[in-house]
Amino acid sequence: MRDQFLLDPALAFLNHGSFGACPREVFEAQQHWQLEMERNPVEFLGRRSAKLLFESRRALGAYLGADADHLIYIPNSTTGVNIVANSFALSAGDEVLTTDLEYGACDATWERVCAQRGAHYRHVEIPLPYERERVAPRLMAAVTPHTRMIYLSHITSTTALILPVADICKAARARGITTLIDGAHAPGQIELDLAAIGADFYVGNCHKWLCAPKGAGFLHARPEHHDMLDATVISWGYAAGTGGHTGFEAYLGRSVFERRLQWQGTRDIAAWLAVPAAIEFQARHDWPAVRARCHELARHAHDALTHRHALEPIARDDDWAQMVAIPVPAQDTEALRQRLFDESAIEVPVTSHAGHVFVRISIQGYNTMQDVERLLAAPALA
Repeated sequence: MRDQFLLDPALAFLNHGSFGACPREVFEAQQHWQLEMERNPVEFLGRRSAKLLFESRRALGAYLGADADHLIYIPNSTTGVNIVANSFALSAGDEVLTTDLEYGACDATWERVCAQRGAHYRHVEIPLPYERERVAPRLMAAVTPHTRMIYLSHITSTTALILPVADICKAARARGITTLIDGAHAPGQIELDLAAIGADFYVGNCHKWLCAPKGAGFLHARPEHHDMLDATVISWGYAAGTGGHTGFEAYLGRSVFERRLQWQGTRDIAAWLAVPAAIEFQARHDWPAVRARCHELARHAHDALTHRHALEPIARDDDWAQMVAIPVPAQDTEALRQRLFDESAIEVPVTSHAGHVFVRISIQGYNTMQDVERLLAAPALA
């Protein structure tokens, strides 16, 4: 499958998790939509785009187990976290509860929003080695009368662990607590059914494991929350029906949710329109089988390196999917990453958490055993 992607053939690219990689045909679909836009930008953006975006969201909704009317496209998961955090009503003394495994940029979002409103952003430690069955009870035991929101990742970034989000959302709903799930790494890497998960808000990236173009993410919100969400940019969606720029009425959409979050000034929507092409690409290549093969390659690397360095795994085999954090001896993380790139032409991140250092490998359909063997033979990991 490597020749169907645009990656540098000289690299062992084991870092799909950071930004993804787009198949050639999906990239060409994005370019097709860009060309369509440039043929007549007024017609494309002003008159065609609302229908095109709805059709694209309908395909994404079917893939995610969600209603297209409850989805909106955004550039990435971090944008979605910001939309929810800045829209959610917090007062002095309120609390947002999370884990100590969260993505730093989104931690920064909540820390800033809580500081502005006199609220508290509180982390619950999730001990390593990871025991998934203990996460929901541990998190819910930390709930206080002041807890208004529970925010957490579906698959963690640094440690690549799958969190039991459906269990947590169910327990939170029973306590009247709102939930926001950051699914940056979930779509395309694991099967998803957003209706079954039951989060109040779920944000995700299509440009990572779904292999859509960069800039394709989504926000899913339960319908009772649509009206409270404010876009990060205030534009014509807030003026619809007031005699404003009516040339954009066809674009703005059918609901307040769609109007406010869809139109935020002129921007390239081609990445969003190419999402169905990414879904079709994976369906045509039997992606469940690809995921299983990728997991086996990742497990081979994981088992070999943990055995070599006599280090205990941080999780069981079914606690991660195509991305796994492999413990290595404690050292300078950036220096190790640079050595792997400079000496062995391996693109892979080196992360750390709670005193542990990890080589976090991401295996995608284009990876082969040769890529894994290059990692295992790298002098930096001897």
